[in-house]
Amino acid sequence: MHLSRRALLTATGATALLGALPTEAIARPRSPQAPPIRQIPLQGAVNVRDLGGYPTYDGSRVRYGLAYRGDHLAKLTDADVTTLAGLGLGTVVDLRIPQEVGYDGADRLPAGAVPVPRPVTDNGLFGQLLTAIGSRDPVRQEEMLGGGRAAAFMREVYRTFVTDPANRAAFAATLRDLADPRRGPLLLHCTSGKDRTGWTGWLLLTLLGVPDSLARADYLASNTFRAAYDARLREGLKQAGLMQNPALIIPLQEVRAEYLDTALEQLRSSYGSVFRYVSDGLGLEFRELLALRARLVPGA
Repeated sequence: MHLSRRALLTATGATALLGALPTEAIARPRSPQAPPIRQIPLQGAVNVRDLGGYPTYDGSRVRYGLAYRGDHLAKLTDADVTTLAGLGLGTVVDLRIPQEVGYDGADRLPAGAVPVPRPVTDNGLFGQLLTAIGSRDPVRQEEMLGGGRAAAFMREVYRTFVTDPANRAAFAATLRDLADPRRGPLLLHCTSGKDRTGWTGWLLLTLLGVPDSLARADYLASNTFRAAYDARLREGLKQAGLMQNPALIIPLQEVRAEYLDTALEQLRSSYGSVFRYVSDGLGLEFRELLALRARLVPGA
């Protein structure tokens, strides 16, 4: 198949990947309007959604039903498993570290969905959170999480998405799986489905040519989907006497533009551009990026 220069540019995510090119060389969106985010309604998970439907720079839209993102699936009900079975999942990539899996449990999956453990480090976040809460000591909790320390810790977590070789390898493998039709529809998740999963989702949409404003909107949507659950968790910690000031963990529960921007600042510092991060940092070849877009964007 012959691809024009414009098709090649669009296939790599247009502006985000090739920002150094003159603007006239880059395909422009045709009045992109984001569709409603398609949440998969489940009782045992609150942040499972389809990454399809977003418009791309060339006027196409990401296919529905092939790429899903979510929080962990260990607490699914039987009805939830039936709902997931209806998605025809072929692969479920679990980005949690073993400590998280041991705490929450393994995923409950429908028949035919192949689990793929692919841990991405949380830079000690899960352990620190358990230590702070388990101490029941408001002074120690303030020392560990107060004064902007929780948010600063989150920013360091995001830096590891760029700097840690094992993390980069995990992201690369997941993108390759998404490009592979033999994998079937794929769902990727971590514990809350917001940080490691959020970075992977942002990166995928960017590579598919989705405008940055919409890729960011998908990333930030975790706050909406998780708000009620996270508020109940904080109230439960207070009622159980574990935390006098559970608001200390809000920076750990939320996604924030500053977190994503920290990863992008590190990306630019280390690689100069998203394209170099993908090619040099993740080791993805141009043909693999074309395959990813060919599978997930109609007409690519």
